[in-house]
Amino acid sequence: MTDEAPVCRAAYLAAEGFERPLQAELTRLGIGVSIWHDRLALSPDPPVPVAWALDIWTDPREIVVASVKAGANSLRAMQCNWSAYPVAHFRRWALIQDQFPPVKAPALVFPSVAPTAHLGAWTLLAPDRMLASPTKTSPFVNGEPRFVEDRAGPPSRAYLKLSEACTRMGAWPRPGETCLDLGASPGGWTWALVQLGATVVAVDKAPLDSAVGAMPHVTERRQSAFSLAPEPVDWLFSDVIAYPDRVLGLMRRWAEAGAAKRIMGWQTSLP
Repeated sequence: MTDEAPVCRAAYLAAEGFERPLQAELTRLGIGVSIWHDRLALSPDPPVPVAWALDIWTDPREIVVASVKAGANSLRAMQCNWSAYPVAHFRRWALIQDQFPPVKAPALVFPSVAPTAHLGAWTLLAPDRMLASPTKTSPFVNGEPRFVEDRAGPPSRAYLKLSEACTRMGAWPRPGETCLDLGASPGGWTWALVQLGATVVAVDKAPLDSAVGAMPHVTERRQSAFSLAPEPVDWLFSDVIAYPDRVLGLMRRWAEAGAAKRIMGWQTSLP
């Protein structure tokens, strides 16, 4: 095989443990998968947007690499900035990676905009075969942003989901805006929203963490999110634990009412 003969036309990177949802979505869209390379689905079809992919390699090329130097030269001939997806052949991968300046991906401090620097991705399919894509859809290494964590203030690490979602969307509440946090307990999202200067109504049948409930600009409502009638807010956030179709119905009810200017939901399903 030569470097003019690509093994695929797109590659889709699943989050850890989410290969099956990605496979199901690709099948539903009529997108074939020729082989899985760990969490990376290689497809002979052109790239399409999919919800279950952390990252999409949009111009993958299979390249024969006779040596470490040849592999590094092949990447360098395309561009300078690369992120690696190491699956196997780790010694050879490390030797190639060492030929490039390290990709500086410091942890983000939320709120923060996503990186704008161009970044490609590569992996070793075999000791002498590389798959490299000079373009990909996510600005993050392997599609996963990292954030500076606050281990003292929030009652749980769930606030990181909100940080990631807002960063990917490129928008977040501004000081003085009103937010409704459905499924709020114990209060990780509410805590994060207050840090942004927002006013938050936290809705859950379970109580908030006492420190979060006592924060200024927080109003706690001890009721089911499904019993709440749509009301005017700037942002609607949902981390409700329920079956997917029920959560979807809840979000549709709010969207059809036009009460919230922005809706952001995170699906937390029952087993």
